[in-house]
Amino acid sequence: MTFNASIIDPLQGDFPEVIEEYLEYGCMKCIAFNRRGTLLAAGCNDGSCIIWDFETRGIAKELRDDECSSPITSICWSKCGNRILVSAADKSLSLWDVMSGKKITRLVLQQTPLQARLHPGSSKPSICLTCPLSCTPMIVDLNTGNTTFLKVSVSEQSNGPNLAMRNKCSDGSTSFTPTAACFSKYGNLVYAGNSKGEIVVIDWQDGEVRAMVPISGGSIVKNIVFSRNGQYLLTNSNDRIIRIYENLLPLKDEVGALDDLHENQNELNGVEKLKAVGSKCLTLFREFQDSITKVHWKAPCFSGDGEWVVGGSASKGEHKIYIWDRAGRLVKILEGPTGALIDLAWHPVRPIVVSASLNGVVYIWAKDYTENWSAFAPDFKELEENEEYVEREDEFDLVPQTEKVKCYDVNEDEEIDIVTVEKDTTFSDSDMSHEELCFLPATPSPDVPEQQDKFLESSSNLVDSNNSGSPVSEKAGANGHSMNHASSTVKDDAGGTRMKRKRKPSEKVLELQAEKVKKPSKASKSSKPKSKSLADKSNGNENGLYSDELSDE
Repeated sequence: MTFNASIIDPLQGDFPEVIEEYLEYGCMKCIAFNRRGTLLAAGCNDGSCIIWDFETRGIAKELRDDECSSPITSICWSKCGNRILVSAADKSLSLWDVMSGKKITRLVLQQTPLQARLHPGSSKPSICLTCPLSCTPMIVDLNTGNTTFLKVSVSEQSNGPNLAMRNKCSDGSTSFTPTAACFSKYGNLVYAGNSKGEIVVIDWQDGEVRAMVPISGGSIVKNIVFSRNGQYLLTNSNDRIIRIYENLLPLKDEVGALDDLHENQNELNGVEKLKAVGSKCLTLFREFQDSITKVHWKAPCFSGDGEWVVGGSASKGEHKIYIWDRAGRLVKILEGPTGALIDLAWHPVRPIVVSASLNGVVYIWAKDYTENWSAFAPDFKELEENEEYVEREDEFDLVPQTEKVKCYDVNEDEEIDIVTVEKDTTFSDSDMSHEELCFLPATPSPDVPEQQDKFLESSSNLVDSNNSGSPVSEKAGANGHSMNHASSTVKDDAGGTRMKRKRKPSEKVLELQAEKVKKPSKASKSSKPKSKSLADKSNGNENGLYSDELSDE
């Protein structure tokens, strides 16, 4: 069943509407939010990974590998946000420590990984799921480097799941079109979409196919992703249709539930048994497509709460984002600037969508909020024209009579708990035993060297003029002693130069400086009248105190 309803009132839903801001740094190709949505990671075309503080929209960290200069193909955060897995076009997988910015490990595969996902059930995972360019998905142990290929197809003639034969790769492995795969919510199972148009449920620990769900049309599955709560599965097929399946398995004991389903289907064998079990695992919920333009979809995903489905247009030079509600209605089409859309990410908590364009710029789409003054006062009423108002007799009394008659049923002796932290339902499955990384410390940017040199030169000139006792320095001293606030250069023990900020001198110090000036050398006595006249001309009698002291001697 396909739903193609007309666009409804956008005010009915909490979803993005306009471009709020854009991020620009190098050429960013793929993006991913951390679990809380406080940090945004972006993979660049030069092999680096930029982490943005999404609250301040500033760069919090840059992860750069000297061994990698190829474009980044995917980015994945760990559950607690302490690690980031990066896959690149040079066939490498790199695991990074986010806080320290150091590389933990780096592996080079035999095929280019188009997508890599860390195991979601661990705070510091060492297992990842990788989808190579022309081979089956594989499980990679980042500690040992061991790889295990997964079975993603089932032979019709066999009595069990076997690897379907395809063209052989140079390394001896079986060649496939790119296969999409993802972990379940807690990482117990792997769901893969193959080139036959089938969803295969795999127990990745033993590598066995446990269930299979045929997709109508039999088109190649390009994307497959779970909603945040694990209740819905999204697939994007080559027939230009986005399908939503409802997950019927329990979230935590999926393997045990599959064992029970297999025992109940003992009369069936082979593919028929896997299909029967698959019908008890997933059921088709909705289908989304553009029946007019028949556009292909790019990077479809769920919103943070699973209420909305978003997909980008894969047409060249078109930056369009389609948003549906879970009932199947198209609610909004966001049209961005020129430049094809290559990646999408919905904020985990807020109604914000982030999209990456082909030119390397990341756009932030947010809701267009309008001012609503009634939010500040529930009884506030907006008037279109003046109305006559008759005030109550006690309206401006300190304690109105209407308030006195009210009776509040409140126990004033009850103790209020201000220590216990209530669980956020959005993150109810978070493991509080591990410290979660939500923010990164800000690092101050160093000054530009050219500006420092100019500042040092100007400050040294002020110091020289102060020591020489020239008319310019006397004039500066007469005008509020601005020379005492200048920065000066001080040589440290290592022979280098550092900046030192002078304090404002006290009145006692100023008197001592004036007494020293009253006793100049014989060579400088001839210049006293000249300096006095200059000070008098420039500062007048009111500001000539400094030069008057010179002439008293």
